[in-house]
Amino acid sequence: MYFATAGIEVSPLVPPLVAMAISFFTSMAGVSGAFLLLPFQMSFLGFTNPSVSSTNQLFNIVAIPSGVYRYLREGRMVWPLTWAVIIGTLPGVFLGAWLRVAYLPDPRQFKLFAALVLGYIGLRMVRDLLRRGPAGTSKAEAEKRFQALVREYRQRNAQQQASGGATLPAVRVLRFDASRIAYEFYGETYDVSTPGIFTMSFVVGIVGGVYGIGGGAIVAPFFVSIYGLPVYTVAGAALMGTFVTSVAGVAFYQAIAPFYPGMSVAPDWLLGLLFGLGGMVGMYLGARCQKFVPARAIKWMLAAVIAYTAGSYVLAFFR
Repeated sequence: MYFATAGIEVSPLVPPLVAMAISFFTSMAGVSGAFLLLPFQMSFLGFTNPSVSSTNQLFNIVAIPSGVYRYLREGRMVWPLTWAVIIGTLPGVFLGAWLRVAYLPDPRQFKLFAALVLGYIGLRMVRDLLRRGPAGTSKAEAEKRFQALVREYRQRNAQQQASGGATLPAVRVLRFDASRIAYEFYGETYDVSTPGIFTMSFVVGIVGGVYGIGGGAIVAPFFVSIYGLPVYTVAGAALMGTFVTSVAGVAFYQAIAPFYPGMSVAPDWLLGLLFGLGGMVGMYLGARCQKFVPARAIKWMLAAVIAYTAGSYVLAFFR
């Protein structure tokens, strides 16, 4: 099948299958999968014009709701964190989309910057995973308690044939104002700076607007490695923030497309929808399975995603 906007020809089965496989694993760590789909489209499909960014965000719009639904149903959506991410990221997304079209139409020029940012986050996350000692004891114990609760939940519902079953205890918000965000998660209290989240989200929004990733792939590692928040609650907030900012990003790219008649800016709607349908299935399954996977494994998976993407960008820059 030929996709006119992207200027590529590929079987219609490839986009949804690839998106489903990627999203299943990345959604467990609060990443929609768009960050891996971008190099796939550019390197394997040959889709390199600026509309690849808006097409990637279209994928987010279609794929993310299924994963968000699971987090909402299980009470693991930290709404104050989610709103802080959305409000902080939106202005950055608009600025990033404009920069992508006006100053960075050549993918080679911005891949190195992305690799440096991701390299820093990935190295910090790996360092935290390898570090042992009192500093990580409370987090490790909280994660062990969570896994114990999940095992008890599964045992209680082993005999039930109907879907759903008992609901695991939900996140409890303790504070949300202009200075702090605090919530409780299985006996552990987590407290972060609201202005810090806003500032970080704005910067992330710029990067997300340029690359068409929505920001979740960068927000999630920051929350886990820098703020020390549990990945089980970060994932839902990151995905919801990515969804809202992707809607804004696609609308902005579509709106500015007439001002760049010689350049492909608007998304390839058919290709984006095919990617999104596959991502929808993968993201729902990933969100459903996340609570049964050890947090350490999810963090290593996220670090591997970051390392792979950063490495591919560096290689592409020096080719």
